[in-house]
Amino acid sequence: MRCEVVAVGTELLLGQIVDTNSSWIGEKLALIGVDCLFQVKVGDNFGRMEFTIRQALERSDAVICCGGLGPTQDDITRDVIAKIMGVEMKRDDAIAQHIRDIFEKRGRPMPENNLRQADVPEGATTIAQMPGTAPGLVCPVLVDGVEKVVYAVPGVPHEMREMMEGTVLDDLRRRSGETSVIHSRVIRTWGYGESALAETLADHVDALDESGHATIAFQASGIEGIKVRVTAKAESHDAAEKIIAAEEALIREKLGDHIFGVDAQTMESVVLDMLRERDLTFAAAENLTGGILSTRITALDPAMEVFKGATIGPHGTAPDDSAMTGEDRAVAAAMHAREAIGTDIGVAVLAPPADEEHPPGTVFAAVVLPDRAEARTVALPGVLSRMRSYAVITVLDLLRKRLSEG
Repeated sequence: MRCEVVAVGTELLLGQIVDTNSSWIGEKLALIGVDCLFQVKVGDNFGRMEFTIRQALERSDAVICCGGLGPTQDDITRDVIAKIMGVEMKRDDAIAQHIRDIFEKRGRPMPENNLRQADVPEGATTIAQMPGTAPGLVCPVLVDGVEKVVYAVPGVPHEMREMMEGTVLDDLRRRSGETSVIHSRVIRTWGYGESALAETLADHVDALDESGHATIAFQASGIEGIKVRVTAKAESHDAAEKIIAAEEALIREKLGDHIFGVDAQTMESVVLDMLRERDLTFAAAENLTGGILSTRITALDPAMEVFKGATIGPHGTAPDDSAMTGEDRAVAAAMHAREAIGTDIGVAVLAPPADEEHPPGTVFAAVVLPDRAEARTVALPGVLSRMRSYAVITVLDLLRKRLSEG
């Protein structure tokens, strides 16, 4: 079964609101084995909304319209769906009373405009879950004699999710007769370019295309590295998981320690977990990064149990010794941060002094462990702001690799 998502709202097109609803819906559809081949956005315009929903019905079995169910004049999703169904609107007295009750419980007068939300296309049914004043709708539609369905859910994320999980997903599964599930795992890598990664896995990707057991896709994600998404469709979650686990093992064999995590893991979450397991603390010299590393780490370690702090600024953290190499200075800065703050480990990222000539983007990264130190010179891309963020992940990756060696 194919289901399309239509996100409604001019604010989405203007970039004033990020459409996280469509991605969440797409993920949930995959879990019940329903294919979501298209997701589109359309502004609050009757003609364009009608065209978009009709087009979606032509190529899909079901359409989920998200947004445009509010009480204001530009909330016209109900009216557009009624036009497509070829029916009139009818006031649902029970919904109207429910809306009045919501306002009464809040101790606020109800604007008459809100009663527009109780208008339902004839033949449509309302969704039982109604956490706000906007009722969701299940609307049967005939397209060339074939029965299809349009669901209308609010754009408010928590209201949409309650209706999707309470009614829409179960209804879609029933209509589709689908018993299989689609399951994915994202394998996260650092230090490989997208093309190099694809070349390394090319033979395996080709073999999978022929077998049809699973698919592999690549996604460049900036400072989050290159993501390798493995997707499998099977009769159950356990069966899909078994296929994915086998594919992940093969990919790990080919990519080795370029893989730093899976799914929602980030470089900083992985490093923090490794440090906690080993009961180690660390500090940083952020001469180049100016607190970016501290911000990312303390978001996950707010009590600063593992990350104890950072030295920021050029003075007192890197010796002013022209005889030292950039890597030597990075090691000295990491050692200074470790000793000054009193931790087991110190890390540092430095830029070359202004009077030294180096290739653009040159950065010196260092890790000082209780028993050894290591430094690396890297060339990072982008403007200064991007280079700083890349530098943070680079030094954390260096620390991750050294910790994994024991």
